[in-house]
Amino acid sequence: MRSMSDEPVRWTTATVYPDMWADPDDDPRNNNGGDAPEGEPATLRDSLRDYRLTLRMKCEGLDAEQLARRSVPPSTMSLLGLVRHLAEVERDWRNWISDGEPLSKLYGVKDADFHGAVAEQAVVEAAFADLEREQAALDAELAEHTDLGARVGKDGIAIRELMVHRIDEYARHCGHADLLRECVDGRVGQ
Repeated sequence: MRSMSDEPVRWTTATVYPDMWADPDDDPRNNNGGDAPEGEPATLRDSLRDYRLTLRMKCEGLDAEQLARRSVPPSTMSLLGLVRHLAEVERDWRNWISDGEPLSKLYGVKDADFHGAVAEQAVVEAAFADLEREQAALDAELAEHTDLGARVGKDGIAIRELMVHRIDEYARHCGHADLLRECVDGRVGQ
C-alpha cells in the first residue's frame, strides 16, 4: 500500500487550461462546432454518450495493474472495476425493459464486478468488450421506443426515467473515476 507521501504529482495533457483533462479542441466530447442536439431524446443520448466517453478517457493510457489498482482505500473500487460494474449495470437495465426471463449476471455474485477486476490484460480486454456489447445491446433495444413516456418491462418503467437513470449512473461513476485516476498517476479531471 502507498503511503500519503507517495502521492503522484498532479498533471494533465491540457496546455490551454492546465486544470483540465484535455484542451477543448482535443476533447472528443465536444461537438466540434456542430449544432447542439435537437429535442429531449437527442439531448439525453448526447449526454449519455459524453459520460461514456469520459469514462473511457479516464482509463486511457493505463496498464492492467493501474486499471485494477484500488487507489482510494478502503474502497474496493478501481477503474477496471467501474468498467465491469457499468457493463453489469447496462445488462441489468435490459432486464428492466424486458417482459421475459432476466439475463444472467455477467460476473456472477454481488460485487464480483469489483472483486474480479484483477490486473490481467485478458480481464481488461474482456471488460471493455463486455461494456461495448452491453451498451450496444441496450441502445438497440431502446431505439425501438421513440416515446420517452412509454412504459416498458414488468415494472412499467418509463423510457425517460431509464435514460435519466443511465446518465446519473455514469455521471456518478465518472466522479469516482476522477478520484481513482488522480490517485493512480496524478492525472486531474475536468
